[in-house]
Amino acid sequence: MKQSAIEFFTSRFNITLSEIGNLLGIALSKGGNYADLYFEYRINNSVMLDEQLVKSASKSISQGVGVRVNAGEKTGYAYTDEISFESIKRAALTSAYIAQSSQEQISPINVTTLSNKHNLYPVAEPLSEVSASKKIELVKEVDLVARSFDKRIREVQAMFVDEYKIVMIATSEGVLTGDIQPLSRFGVSCIADEDGNLQMGRAGGGGRKGMELFENELTPKKLAQEAARQAIVNLEAVETPAGTMEVVLGNGWPGILLHEAVGHGLEADFNRKKTSAFADLLGQRVASELCTVIDDGTLPGRRGSLNIDDEGNPTTHTVLIEKGILKGFINDKLNAKLLGVPFTGNGRRESYQHMPMPRMTNTFMLAGTETTEDIIRSVKRGIYAVQFGGGQVDITNGKFVFSASEAYLIEDGKVTAPVRGATLIGNGPDALTKVTAVGNDMELDHGIGTCGKDGQSVPVGVGLPTIKISEMTVGGTKR
Repeated sequence: MKQSAIEFFTSRFNITLSEIGNLLGIALSKGGNYADLYFEYRINNSVMLDEQLVKSASKSISQGVGVRVNAGEKTGYAYTDEISFESIKRAALTSAYIAQSSQEQISPINVTTLSNKHNLYPVAEPLSEVSASKKIELVKEVDLVARSFDKRIREVQAMFVDEYKIVMIATSEGVLTGDIQPLSRFGVSCIADEDGNLQMGRAGGGGRKGMELFENELTPKKLAQEAARQAIVNLEAVETPAGTMEVVLGNGWPGILLHEAVGHGLEADFNRKKTSAFADLLGQRVASELCTVIDDGTLPGRRGSLNIDDEGNPTTHTVLIEKGILKGFINDKLNAKLLGVPFTGNGRRESYQHMPMPRMTNTFMLAGTETTEDIIRSVKRGIYAVQFGGGQVDITNGKFVFSASEAYLIEDGKVTAPVRGATLIGNGPDALTKVTAVGNDMELDHGIGTCGKDGQSVPVGVGLPTIKISEMTVGGTKR
């Protein structure tokens, strides 16, 4: 699309800058001190293969506008799926009444177009414009490669999904900005069967890139072989020993533990309400001096990156923990104002139907100096967790439970048998204080992360170098 996001909305829906200013004035007419309009137009495509058949291929289009009004800590929100002046006006009045704090006074806002600071995903051909037949070829190739990897691969599932989202944001501060946001994800799962012993392996990846990502980097062959490999490894796995032991986390996707157990606790709304385990700890030691944790929405092409957040602000590189010291929180505009700190460009929402809130983008720990081999060699008896499945976290106390989908025993400094059924149980802040080694191999995940919070889901990235935690409870099936 050669049009800018702002040109797209103003021309397609015949709405002027003057009308946008009037709508913002209406939103503030009941005494709100801040208002914004979030315009969204989204195209979603998906192709799914199962049992060697393409079971579905779909395309959907959604559109709408969300209107938010803030009056102190009080927020009014309403939305419409009809992008017209009269429909948005009704939503603006509804939001204004919800956040009402004084008598009616309408003053139109003069809005000025603001160019984006970043250009993180310059995609020449959006995946939404690539033919369905090309995507079907990719999922069929996955099936063929995975089944040829090992005769014990019994079932293969593959899904290719892509999104093309256009957003425009107008604020009562007089700013009008927009963005065109491509996104894609390729997911593969395999089931291996050996005499009734069924085990699964998964792989996937994506980002804010075009078809070149799946032609050069995350090829169907690479993803299929990785998912099949994991399934076959798990066929050979032994029962996991339970108890307290040293744990080594592999690099890349295991950063999901950092995201869940620590990252959510550093989101500003939880800390403002003092419901986070990190509340009131700013400037204090919360982790080993080996740990520096970053949230960065400015990494080119990454799944969690954005030119602007969903409040129209440029994303940033934010140091959360520096050498073990808590340095800052993940902020949106509202919570930054209420806390009296600079906002970090982390206001995010699932769609125009949702209010923004502080959310992570790409969250990771910086690399250290040790090699993976030296870290493993230093472990007498422990678990090496390479890939993770699901997990649960309690934000108020930081307690977490995570299941490892691929893990191994470490015995006398050597990786030995694969194990199944391993769960890691601990406390996020406590676990970080027990990090005794950080590898030099920091890697971001391949682009599969989706984060849920308060019923909203947004794409995110995670990353981690290989790290050693000196003590953690491992749940298993063998004592």
